[in-house]
Amino acid sequence: MQADAGMTRRGFVRAGATAGAALALGSGLAVGEEPSAAVRVGIVGVGSRGTGLLQTLLTIEGVEVHAVCDIVPARAARAQQIVEERGGNRPEAYTKSETDFENLVQREDLDAVICATPWEWHTPVTVAAMRAGKYGATEVPAATTIEECWELVRTSEETGMPCMMLENVCYFQNVLTILRMVREGVFGDMLHCEAGYQHDCRFLVVKDGPLPWRMQHKIEKNGNLYPTHPIGPVAQWLNINRGDRFAYLTSMSTPSKGLKYYAAKTLGPDHKLANTDYALGDVNTTLIKTANGLTVTLYFDTTTYRPYDLIFRVQGVKGLYLGTLNKVCIEGMTPEPEQWEPFEPYLEKYAHPLWTDLEQEALRTGGHGGADYVTLHQFIKAVRAKAQTPQDVYDAATWSAIFPLSIDSVAKDSQPVAFPDFTNGRWKTNPPIPIHGA
Repeated sequence: MQADAGMTRRGFVRAGATAGAALALGSGLAVGEEPSAAVRVGIVGVGSRGTGLLQTLLTIEGVEVHAVCDIVPARAARAQQIVEERGGNRPEAYTKSETDFENLVQREDLDAVICATPWEWHTPVTVAAMRAGKYGATEVPAATTIEECWELVRTSEETGMPCMMLENVCYFQNVLTILRMVREGVFGDMLHCEAGYQHDCRFLVVKDGPLPWRMQHKIEKNGNLYPTHPIGPVAQWLNINRGDRFAYLTSMSTPSKGLKYYAAKTLGPDHKLANTDYALGDVNTTLIKTANGLTVTLYFDTTTYRPYDLIFRVQGVKGLYLGTLNKVCIEGMTPEPEQWEPFEPYLEKYAHPLWTDLEQEALRTGGHGGADYVTLHQFIKAVRAKAQTPQDVYDAATWSAIFPLSIDSVAKDSQPVAFPDFTNGRWKTNPPIPIHGA
C-alpha cells in the first residue's frame, strides 16, 4: 500500500502523528467514503491468542485471511480450517521455520499483517511487515528493548507504513467512558492516575514439561514486564504524545517468593521450579512523571494470590474514579459530599459513541468483554481507508518502553530513568484523541 500521491511515505507517518490523531477511536474513513475493497490479512502466530484474534477478525465485514504462520503445523492447520468453516478460501500456511513470516509478508495479496507470537518476535514480525509495504499490528508489548522501540518508529517513518499495537484495554467500556468524561472536564484538570496489571497468572507458567516462554522472562528480568494494559488508557486520558509526554520513571520490586511457593505447593518441594531462582520480584511499583508535571503510579503483579484488578484511579481537581470499587466521587455531582457513588449511571450519561455504535456486535463476538472486536474493527477500518491507525507507532513505542526502562531503574537501585521522546518534539502540538463513533 502506498501513501497518497504528493506525500512521501515518511511524510504520511509523520503527518499521522497529528492529523491521524483525528482518526483515533474514530471512524477511520474519510467523510463520504464508503467501505469498498476487502482488507486482506495475514496472521503470524496462531496459538491460543492468535486463534482468538482470527475468530474475531472473521466476524468483521470485508476481512479476508489469506495466510497464516506458526512454527507448529497443527496450529496453522487449525487456523486454515477455521477460515474455511467461516466461508473463506483456505489460507496458505507458513510453517517451515521461526522466520517463515519473512516469506508471508512478501505476498502481494496482503494489506496487513497481525502478529500474535511470543514477545521476542513482535518487533521482527512487525518491522518485516512494514518493510514489505503492509500495515503492521502486534499483540502487546510491541517491543521489549529501547532499541526495538526505536526500530519500530524509524521503520514506520522510513516506509510510511503505520504500526498499531493491539492494546484492547483502551477499548473497554469503562475506559472509553472515562475518556469522554476527561475530555468534557468532569474531573477538572487532571493530576494523577494509578493503574496496574494485577492478575494471578502463576498457572500459566508453573507446570510440568517444557519451560513456558513467559517463565524464561521471569527467571531473567526484574521490572514491569507487562505495562501496556494499564498504561494505554492512562496515556490517552493524560494526552501522552498529544500535549504531554512521559519524562522519566523510577521503579522498584519486592523479593521474589510467589513462584517458588506456588511451584512447591502444586508440583512438590523437590520440583525444579520450586528450587529455581527468579529475578522477577512479586510486586513491581513504577512511578512516572510527565513533562507537564502529572504523575502515574503503575503496578505489576502476576505471581501472588489476588483478584484481577487494573485499579484505574483517575484523579483530577474536581474528583476521581476508582476502578477497583467501580465508583466515582465528583464535586457538584455526587449526591453525598465526599462519598463514593456507583459508576453505572455515568456509563449511560457519558457513553462513548464508539462503544455505543459497536456494542451489540462486540458483545456477541466475545473476547475481553467485546474489546477485542472494537480494537480489530478500528485497525481494519484504518487499513481500508489507508489512514493512520488509532494507536500509532509512537504510542506502541512509548507504552512498551516501560518494560526495559523499569528493568534499568530496578537494576540501578530505583534511580530515575529518562523516557526517549519518540515523537521528536511533536507531542507539543499533536491534538488530543477526539471522541468519535464507529
